[in-house]
Amino acid sequence: MRRKATLATLAGALTLVAGTAAAQTELTMWYHGAGNEVESRIINQIVDDFNASQSDWKVVIESFPQLSYNDSVVAAALAGNLPDILDVDGPVMPNWAWSGYLQPLPIDESVIADFLPGTKGYWDGELYSVGLWDAAVALYARRSTLEELGLRTPTLEEPWTGEEFMAALDAAKASGKYEYAFDPGMAWTGEWYPYAFSPFLQSFGGDIVDRSTYQTADGVLNGDAAIAFGEWWQSLFAEGYAPGTSQDPADRDAGFIDGRYAFQWNGNWAAVATLEKVDDLVFLPAPDFGNGPKIGAASWQFGVSATSEHPEGAAAFIEFALQDKYLAAFSDGIGLIPATPSAAAMTKNYKEGGPLAVFFDLSKEQALVRPVTPGYVVAAKVFEKALADIANGADVADTLDAAVDEIDADIQRNNGYGH
Repeated sequence: MRRKATLATLAGALTLVAGTAAAQTELTMWYHGAGNEVESRIINQIVDDFNASQSDWKVVIESFPQLSYNDSVVAAALAGNLPDILDVDGPVMPNWAWSGYLQPLPIDESVIADFLPGTKGYWDGELYSVGLWDAAVALYARRSTLEELGLRTPTLEEPWTGEEFMAALDAAKASGKYEYAFDPGMAWTGEWYPYAFSPFLQSFGGDIVDRSTYQTADGVLNGDAAIAFGEWWQSLFAEGYAPGTSQDPADRDAGFIDGRYAFQWNGNWAAVATLEKVDDLVFLPAPDFGNGPKIGAASWQFGVSATSEHPEGAAAFIEFALQDKYLAAFSDGIGLIPATPSAAAMTKNYKEGGPLAVFFDLSKEQALVRPVTPGYVVAAKVFEKALADIANGADVADTLDAAVDEIDADIQRNNGYGH
């Protein structure tokens, strides 16, 4: 009898498990991190934890290589085959929302009250996406370099002015110790240009597009401030301060570490590897060229596709993923900035006194998101080409005027992008 009772109990338990599994509605999710073993392990753990935490939803993840991810989403949208949950790069999100790929994210915004500004994806006054991390750029330097050149160490409260920054480059150049005084990272292309270099333009007082209306780039990308920026930018290469567009990627990776570059403009994602090879590495804030120091903001985020039949389930997964323990796990795993102060306190690098804690403060104090407009995806490519041309010696005013014409024509073709 006891054996029969045990079998009956086991059968009932199995029936209950089967019933629970059957009751879970499947949610599809696309992610950009295929090929990144650490990133994939963490996101899959979050999916497994969510699926086990409740009986309503089951997330099924499909990962894509980052280089092909956006094209895959666009193709799926045209074919009507979007998943429930989408991974989206922050500056691209407004285009996907405007194009009808995403719907507003139905979560209580009090949940993200403490999140870094760059992790919140807003378009047309509504929240569409949230990120588990952000990224920040700083000026890499050696403390010994600052001392040898007699330079003041800039702080978040008192960054270098534009004049001090150029004086630092002049001192490095005059020392004869370096192949180049400054490495802005010209070997990197694509999104690096607007992410890393448009903050310099914005600090001069210009921008990629006029954010007051988002209807034109005229006056901000070719006005006096933008021309001053363009002339400064061109001088970096014409006067031998920095390697140009022909920089070898290997030099980008090793030039500062090897001591051939005095200063390097680089992100927090490269910080841990650099710290392992440079004993006296310091991360300095962006210089202030007259309108405040600026760095880029907004990295990959999660949103709900416009065609999802279960937005409440998709939002439940996204909110589940926003727990501090997952933000900290991503930070420890891939080196990026956790989205909240409480998550930062749980990490080895971003906690108070941690080797990368400065990046959290930089992101909080200096970060500016790229123009929040569907037209950004076109304007970014135009900006990249203009900066590369100027670095290669093109006339500054003519190049910026041409960029404005191209951006404005695109805005007009798309009826103002809904602004």
